Amino acid sequence: MLIHPWDAPGDDAEWQTWLSTHDFGQLAVNGLPGEPPFVQPLHFAYDAARGEAVTHLARPNPLWPALETNPQVLLSVVDDYVYVPGPWQAAPACPPENGVPTSFYAAVQLRCTAHVVDDPAEKADLLNRQLGHFQPEGGSSTAAPGEAPYGRLLSGIRGLRLEVTDVRAKFKYGGKRPTEIRERIADRLTERDGPRDGAARDHLVRRLDV
Repeated sequence: MLIHPWDAPGDDAEWQTWLSTHDFGQLAVNGLPGEPPFVQPLHFAYDAARGEAVTHLARPNPLWPALETNPQVLLSVVDDYVYVPGPWQAAPACPPENGVPTSFYAAVQLRCTAHVVDDPAEKADLLNRQLGHFQPEGGSSTAAPGEAPYGRLLSGIRGLRLEVTDVRAKFKYGGKRPTEIRERIADRLTERDGPRDGAARDHLVRRLDV
């Protein structure tokens, strides 16, 4: 992923704050020799304090042999993306129809070392950490080996602890454009009010001084 200086996060807090509310991504696993990569959509819980993300997958998932051969993986999260029409980006002295269209988006890529978790007690702990993230208000039973309702289901899954070794983050919201053009785009996003337009506008306005 190409990251220009004007698209880079201002600090770690920027991407960590964004990632804390974006917990669905794609796990890319190197394929076995001669095979393409595996790309697995999944929910995950990111723990900044521990520097890891945790998740789980069904035991029959075909990616396990590749993952065990090479545990270096990439967890990719992309959201708040919109299409920006060319006229919105046209310079003041340029005819609107000559403006160049582009995409705005936020993206975080976590390079990780994957640790497969098969111990029942450790799997239960990972599941409970995920429940704590996705259902902080409670309302569900906790997982424990040999105990209802989830204990008998533990054998059907394998846990994944993704130890983060590097992070690449990008907030592509017209950072190289003059303030006048970015403010125009913000106004157009407000007027269009389509899916994700509000989130994209918030990023654009927030990053005006970055």
